[in-house]
Amino acid sequence: MQSPLDFFARAARLSPSAAAANVEFAAGHKNMLQLIELRWIAVVGQITTIAAAISLFGIALPLVHMLQVLACLIAFNVASHLRWHERRPVSNGEMFLALLVDVFSLTVLLYLSGGTTNPFAFLFLLQVIISAVLLDVLWTWSIVAITIACMAGLAVYAQPLALPFDHARGMASLYVQGLLVCFALNAALLVLFISRISDTVRDKATQLAALRQRAAEEEHIVRMGLLASGAAHELGTPLATVSVILGDWKRMAPFRDNPELLGELTEMQTQLKRCKSIVSGILLSAGEARGESAERTTVRAFLDGVVEGWQASRPVRTFTYNNRVADDLPVASDSALRQTIDNLLDNALEASPNWVSLDAYISDGNLVVTVRDRGPGFAPAMLAQLGKPYQSSKGRPGGGLGLFLAVNVARKLGGAVTARNRGPGESGDPGDRGGAEVQLTLPMSAIELEEELSDGQA
Repeated sequence: MQSPLDFFARAARLSPSAAAANVEFAAGHKNMLQLIELRWIAVVGQITTIAAAISLFGIALPLVHMLQVLACLIAFNVASHLRWHERRPVSNGEMFLALLVDVFSLTVLLYLSGGTTNPFAFLFLLQVIISAVLLDVLWTWSIVAITIACMAGLAVYAQPLALPFDHARGMASLYVQGLLVCFALNAALLVLFISRISDTVRDKATQLAALRQRAAEEEHIVRMGLLASGAAHELGTPLATVSVILGDWKRMAPFRDNPELLGELTEMQTQLKRCKSIVSGILLSAGEARGESAERTTVRAFLDGVVEGWQASRPVRTFTYNNRVADDLPVASDSALRQTIDNLLDNALEASPNWVSLDAYISDGNLVVTVRDRGPGFAPAMLAQLGKPYQSSKGRPGGGLGLFLAVNVARKLGGAVTARNRGPGESGDPGDRGGAEVQLTLPMSAIELEEELSDGQA
């Protein structure tokens, strides 16, 4: 059972450092799958070459033994595919062993077909280049040393091919033709493999850049939270003092007997209570007195409570609220999510004091909350940088933080915030001249209580 007290604990399941490690793991897994694919291409090429050498050029080769080697390589590739088709972490050692199998299988095939006199001996370079791309430096130099040892062993122990090294014949020389085929094969496989690896590296770099940006934004949020928590502590005492003074004033004869002054004092106390509520919310969101902030409720009741509290303290002239949530599921009410919706409504109110609307519904397991206004809308640059701090058209220091916090809270919960500019008349009202629309989408699984609570406790 999920506890509503763990709002951010559930949301922050993957830290930026863990996400970066996940990117590394995904890239390694993709490289291993590409190596498996390259091995299938090599097997097909080797079978084709053996068949051509025997049938077209009449070269005597130990066909049975070479096919046995290829059968072992095919079996290894099938086993590799079965192991790596699912997402598994790939270490440098495992990648090294996979390349080592390719080197040894090529060595045995060359031993059976002429050793260093076989023009395809230069395929060792393909293994070295691939290892340089995929492995760390130490593992790469190990592959280099092993391939040199294999070449030296072939030069000493392998029987040479019965082919004349008649280079003077140029292209008519069978050996020269083999060299050209080997070069073309090396070049084609390298272009194919390296281009795919480059795509993987670019994707990895893009994801890491996004993660670094996310880490910076979350660090910014932490600093803001610490600052807000400290300010809330400092404001607690003067607010309490002002509350006592206002209470004393209301009992004094000059204020008690003057209805106008008494009304103003009452309004001051109302606004003071709002200030104290805001300070308490900051402390609750910072993790203090947490048990008072999380409550068991339903999604309809939560939204109704947010709207009622917001509307009671804001001077909006026309507020349209449409709660279309059909399944009133139990959820955890938390001050952070409440503040997120308040921020979206506050932004809309500042842009459009005369008209604000909120529409809520559940679709495909997601809670969708849409806030609209009839203001000037977003500038194109702001839409391009949606959710970045200090991106605002308000022209004051600290502007844009409300939407920035909303985007990050939604992202923590696996949701998203999108924004767009509405065209005139989209709402069906002839007087609608357009405005801004911000949509908050949250998976219900992030806020929904999974099972009924027992003994009246969450």
